[in-house]
Amino acid sequence: MDNIHFANPEFFWLLVLLAPMIFWYIWKNRDYYATLTVSSIKGFTGSDKTFKHYLQHLLFIFRIIAMTLVIIVLARPQSTNRWQDEMTEGIDIVIVLDISSSMLAQDLRPNRLEASKNVAIEFISGRRNDRIGLVVYSGESFTQCPLTTDHAVLINLFKDIQSGMIEDGTAIGMGLANAVSRLKDSNTKSKVVILLTDGVNNRGEIAPITAAEIASTFKIRVYTIGVGTQGMAPAPVQTPFGTQIRQVPVEIDEEVLKEIAQITDGKYFRATNNQKLIDIYKEIDQMEKTKIDVKEYSKKQEEYLAFGLAAVFLLLTEILVRNTILRNIP
Repeated sequence: MDNIHFANPEFFWLLVLLAPMIFWYIWKNRDYYATLTVSSIKGFTGSDKTFKHYLQHLLFIFRIIAMTLVIIVLARPQSTNRWQDEMTEGIDIVIVLDISSSMLAQDLRPNRLEASKNVAIEFISGRRNDRIGLVVYSGESFTQCPLTTDHAVLINLFKDIQSGMIEDGTAIGMGLANAVSRLKDSNTKSKVVILLTDGVNNRGEIAPITAAEIASTFKIRVYTIGVGTQGMAPAPVQTPFGTQIRQVPVEIDEEVLKEIAQITDGKYFRATNNQKLIDIYKEIDQMEKTKIDVKEYSKKQEEYLAFGLAAVFLLLTEILVRNTILRNIP
């Protein structure tokens, strides 16, 4: 029985009445012995007190304990299960992930896509009070997971993402527009998109800047991340002899990504290795914190029954022993 509280603690003042009872018992039994005049006590030397002598005192102790338990019952002990009132941090976030074939480049380990998934999963695990969604895109875009607080489901969906799930290409504008449609009706104070890409917009009916302006209209902040080293990067390339690792140029439209961030009051980042990608998510995590109030839930349960039964048992024991073993024969 954890978290015991008392509904009527004022009854504990009754414990004060036990003190004079104990004092009176001790004073009364101090000289409470029968007297008998005999010529010699030689025959009584070495005789011990019987168990009845101690038992009569034990019965008084039972009575005091029983009365204490009755007072506890009157005080109404209750156990409480609760969640405390607290201020926590929570926002709505949609992660927009490029899954085009270029994300298989190996300048991040094991490749850009897997590194991006692993870091995002760590980010999600640390934001337990947020609603987070996932949008993926390459030649087109779709919602892999709507906004949810069930992060276990979201993480499992993250793990299932593979390049080639949809037609190849880089439709940055479509990916961002899809995220905006998921966030525009949110009532949270802060709405955020984390958009990650390693290329240049070359597909889709919506231009990235147009999508950014729509996001700005709904007060959605966009953090853009360009993934890839400077210059060249090793990547799998299909050749007549099968898939081979070749050095390919890294082409990231940083100007567009910076403009998207500027329009939406966000920030642009460049991740040239795994550690920088981790640091970027840590920085976003620190910047995006909004206070929300979590209400207390409380459930109380009465716990007086055990104390009451114990008191009854002790009182019955006293009555039984006093009228059997310690019964006075008239």
